[in-house]
Amino acid sequence: MGNSLYFEDYQVGASIKTSARTITQTDVVNFACLSGDFNPIHVNVEYAKKGVFGQPIAHGLLGLSVLTGLAHEVGFIRESVVAFTGLNWRFLKPVVFGDTIHGEYTVSKTRGLGPLQGLVFFAVKILNQRDEVVGEGEWSLMMKKKAPAAAAVTV
Repeated sequence: MGNSLYFEDYQVGASIKTSARTITQTDVVNFACLSGDFNPIHVNVEYAKKGVFGQPIAHGLLGLSVLTGLAHEVGFIRESVVAFTGLNWRFLKPVVFGDTIHGEYTVSKTRGLGPLQGLVFFAVKILNQRDEVVGEGEWSLMMKKKAPAAAAVTV
């Protein structure tokens, strides 16, 4: 799917899957630099070895950020999204260096907001290469509506 979807295109129950991306140590370091979150569970291998996961894990918000990029790459929001309006999220499992994640978006409801836009609510999952759900929640996006057809001109 490479074309943007507009508000009218979304049907409750419809699903969209993204491509996948492998999370690397470089991704985690770059995210730590961008966010300022240098928690040792993410960036200190020796510290993380002694922790509950036994190895460094990616920032949960890094996974969410990558997921927004994967959604844009698929194209369904590329030209039609107005704003990311809401997020309710649960982090279920860690993402470790070398995990390959992808997303699944299922339309849970829609709500019109007038002639130009509407809200689309998605049940969203991040899955790893073993199809384990590592995070899930709801996103709401304000989406453009299709332009009304031009009025016919009579002579």
